[in-house]
Amino acid sequence: MNASDRKIFGTLFFSIFAAVTGVGIVVPLLPVYAHDLGASGIYIGMIFGAFSLSRTFFLPFFGYRSDRQGRKPFIVAGLLGYAIISIAFVFSTGVPTLIGIRFIQGIASAMIMPVVQAYVGDITPLGREGWVMGLFNMSMFIGLSAGPLIGGVIKDRFSLQGAFFSMGFLSLVGFLLSLAYLPPTAEESVVQKKRPAVGWKIILADRVITGLCIYRLAYTACIGIIWGFLPVFADTEFSVSASGTGILVMLGVLVSGIIQVPMGWLADRINRKFMIVLGGFIVTVAVYAFVYAQGFRDLFWCSVGFGIGGGIAMPALTAAAVTQGGRMGAMGSTMALLTAAHSLGMLMGSVLAGVIMDLFALRQAFLLGAAFMALGTILFSACIGSESLNQAKGPSTRPPIPEG
Repeated sequence: MNASDRKIFGTLFFSIFAAVTGVGIVVPLLPVYAHDLGASGIYIGMIFGAFSLSRTFFLPFFGYRSDRQGRKPFIVAGLLGYAIISIAFVFSTGVPTLIGIRFIQGIASAMIMPVVQAYVGDITPLGREGWVMGLFNMSMFIGLSAGPLIGGVIKDRFSLQGAFFSMGFLSLVGFLLSLAYLPPTAEESVVQKKRPAVGWKIILADRVITGLCIYRLAYTACIGIIWGFLPVFADTEFSVSASGTGILVMLGVLVSGIIQVPMGWLADRINRKFMIVLGGFIVTVAVYAFVYAQGFRDLFWCSVGFGIGGGIAMPALTAAAVTQGGRMGAMGSTMALLTAAHSLGMLMGSVLAGVIMDLFALRQAFLLGAAFMALGTILFSACIGSESLNQAKGPSTRPPIPEG
């Protein structure tokens, strides 16, 4: 990267780190908060599902528009929306209000993540997709891992409202950083090239993108189950404190975040498909192990295993998405589809796990997650076949690796 691109990368890294840390502070507290308000498993699932539903619906629109109109307007608008909506949690009065707030928050989220990832993809040199995306993913994973621990401490020492205010403040920091330090939209490479946006029919027909989206959906279905129901499971079965629950939720994303950069470096040098399949196998085993947990220690090691599997797979998967999006000239739309799969997976995982909790037993929700991951890994392999995920074919909109 040149100096200008490094400045853009740094701005996006720290902006998203601040915003995601704020989200991580509150999200693990919502299930217990809703449960205390009398919400059943299906309503807890709806609180998480409302966010995923609205985000899934709006993601293709914002991703496609960013390929035509530039990235910055959507990023700053989404981060400001996050900051404003965060404060609304303080004034929520019941479960229906929480569902509504999460639905609106999902719209703001749709403006942020795929567009930011597409921006990073725009400035990523060819051949370094794994390393750059692994480094950028670290901002999200570490932010999400720090958030639950901070949120648990704030709730235990102060109040839940204090956690909501913290989320709003950090989102505002991300907004101010992006507004001040991202270059004007007219200077973005995607705007200067003035290439027509690639149609959805072409993008959706691509088997590589289909396989990546299926895998991402399965993986995030597991995340939806863990984030939505591990706090309730730990609280009701083992009486784990809010701080202890924060540690459990933190572990998966923290471990994954720590190994993002080395795994990204590796993804530029070995078979990415192998890394993704290996990660899927480890995630499947880790989620299945939750079914047989007997206390905090078992939950601890299951969370660590989940983080290792995701840390191996995600840099390779996002690097493959950057390679494919650059080849097609549809970086924003590709990242939007991948994020839509993420949201749909969260929705399916949280809602179906809520149904299982109400009809059977909470432990069985983790069995559902393991089945999702195993099936997603198999379908991913079938879609990719012998296709290489390491080499781009055809034209690319991204800069080459600079010499020297």
